[in-house]
Amino acid sequence: MKVAIVTDSTSDLQARAAEMDVAVVPLYVNFQGKIHKDWVEITPAQIFQGVSAGAAMPSTSQPSPADFKAAYEQALQKADHVLSIHISSKLSGTVASANLAAQEFPGRITVFDSLAASMGIGMMVERAKELLDQGAELAQVLVELERIRADHVVRFTLATLEYLKKNGRIGGAQALLGGLLGIKPILTLKEGRVEAAGRARGEKKALAEMVDSLRAWAEGRRKIRIYYLYNTEENDVAAFKAAVAAAGLPLEERATSRVGGVISTHTGPGLYGYYAYSL
Repeated sequence: MKVAIVTDSTSDLQARAAEMDVAVVPLYVNFQGKIHKDWVEITPAQIFQGVSAGAAMPSTSQPSPADFKAAYEQALQKADHVLSIHISSKLSGTVASANLAAQEFPGRITVFDSLAASMGIGMMVERAKELLDQGAELAQVLVELERIRADHVVRFTLATLEYLKKNGRIGGAQALLGGLLGIKPILTLKEGRVEAAGRARGEKKALAEMVDSLRAWAEGRRKIRIYYLYNTEENDVAAFKAAVAAAGLPLEERATSRVGGVISTHTGPGLYGYYAYSL
């Protein structure tokens, strides 16, 4: 059985999706009176510049079931089945839209809730494609995706929590609000929701704490794949990567990806961090 992969734009795979023959269904950013397709029609820089100039905070929306139906119809022209891997259902209605569209193709679509975002989705898409190319059956791929979903590590930091707060995605990080002058929040995703993982006084201590979290998680693991992400300051993620490299961990760097407009709408500027899983 030939299996095609569909994902959404919050996987932040950009051009790599085309290289892997993976279809990407865009989410939407509602900003300054217009609806923009994520990655196609708007960038994080445009969002942050607009908000800084006084524009109202943007909002986001999931693809419609019709968007997914069109993607599935196209994918099924060259495959017997579609594996559809998407942003956490605790953060977006994307999985719900995909499931509605899947009802139009009984037995031919498998929708997988990553319980992740950005490169957390991207790393699962990449692993699924790798296994399918090696001849794995869909059931085997799903077992591996469930393993990665249950056992991976993610940490990221932001310049401000205001975007998360105003867009209602702050989750368990609510406790970090207030008294954050000079404090860098360190966040994670737990069961698909944004949660607080720590706080540090200043950029250097935040960076060190994120490296420490990776080192602690990596203990006893022989081979780890790591995916870096950022949205505005490439220097920040470069410094973080250098610190991780100096830690001497058994890492295989797979990608460094800029985060798109939908994720950036909720995080604000100054995002950088990582996802990692072990083989």
